Amino acid sequence: MSAVEQDGERSLGQLVASATAEMAALVHDEIALAKAELRRDAKRAGIGGGAITAAGVLALFALPVLSFAAAYGIHNLGLGLAWSFLIVGGAHLLIAAVLGLFAMAKFKKVKPPKRSMASAKQTAAVLQGVKPHPRPVAEARPAGVTVTRSSV
Repeated sequence: MSAVEQDGERSLGQLVASATAEMAALVHDEIALAKAELRRDAKRAGIGGGAITAAGVLALFALPVLSFAAAYGIHNLGLGLAWSFLIVGGAHLLIAAVLGLFAMAKFKKVKPPKRSMASAKQTAAVLQGVKPHPRPVAEARPAGVTVTRSSV
């Protein structure tokens, strides 16, 4: 061990390796957080989309069959045929409206990934203060030419 390592201080190579590992872990954690938030919101959007689809299917395909059956059933109870059809149509529209409101409530819960965005902004702010070390400009050499100690 060198004298620097014995005093509890780390060498430059160890510091660079540690910083690289921590940066990689930070990036992986940011990606995992963003995935988790987006997965949750995608699930909510999927449920809302499914509810809208169900409302549309109900309104388009079930209305004719169920409307005629219900209207004739109400008409058999003694109410006029026109009033029977009006009651059934109103009931179907009410069900479609309730499903539409449910879907809108689910869509309103979909939000941007705020924690991921805030964390990414914080990371960017920290990284903006870091200045890279200047690197010496390498001399231009023809391709395939190597410099050895004896040739210098």
